[in-house]
Amino acid sequence: MAERPGAFPTWTEVAAAGGDCLLVVPIGSFEQHGPHLPLDTDTRIAVAITDEVAHLPYVVVAPPLAYGASGEHAGFAGTLSIGTEVLTEVLVELVRSARDSCAGVVWVCAHGGNAEAIRTAAERCRSERDRVHVWGARVDGGDAHAGRTETSLMMAIAPDEVRRDALAAGRTEPIGELLGELRAGGVRSVSSSGVLGDPTLATAAEGRMLLEALVAELSGALEAWWEAQRGVPA
Repeated sequence: MAERPGAFPTWTEVAAAGGDCLLVVPIGSFEQHGPHLPLDTDTRIAVAITDEVAHLPYVVVAPPLAYGASGEHAGFAGTLSIGTEVLTEVLVELVRSARDSCAGVVWVCAHGGNAEAIRTAAERCRSERDRVHVWGARVDGGDAHAGRTETSLMMAIAPDEVRRDALAAGRTEPIGELLGELRAGGVRSVSSSGVLGDPTLATAAEGRMLLEALVAELSGALEAWWEAQRGVPA
């Protein structure tokens, strides 16, 4: 519906669509991403992906939710978290407020720590007969946090924001081997830098490839959801 990425329609343009659209909400966080990536990395990634689907005629992209549930990153300066309960309520209220404006709401999340809130909120929304779709920016085989995967994406999305002189490997074990410690003491207990992975291996070329794949995956999901919405009762 918007003419360009980052542009928002007027209320009259939304009204003219008669609810015949999908509201896409990018969801991120504001948390530590090691010494080399900015605190809003997850939000930047979510926005970059949703900007690439804004041209679809049935899509309205909302401003991002820039704060999430980031309790696992407590202890690192700059991390701001609204917690799982508050995020859940925010998501539910947003969907309620969108009932008369769109055929469904799509949450595009780039922060794994939001998963519990999103799951709970989706269950509540669906119990109220609202149409909610959930899509996560996941990369098969990607590292856990602020490593090669996210750093490559940021090199493609916002290269000037990557502090290349601060790139250093963190803990590189599979996340499954660290889960016990992570659940007990958070990221700080397993990585003093906050990095879980090796950002020194990141490249902008890989980031562009990853971004293209994520956009293609989301585009396909949106098309499938859109076709399913039409004429299907809640």
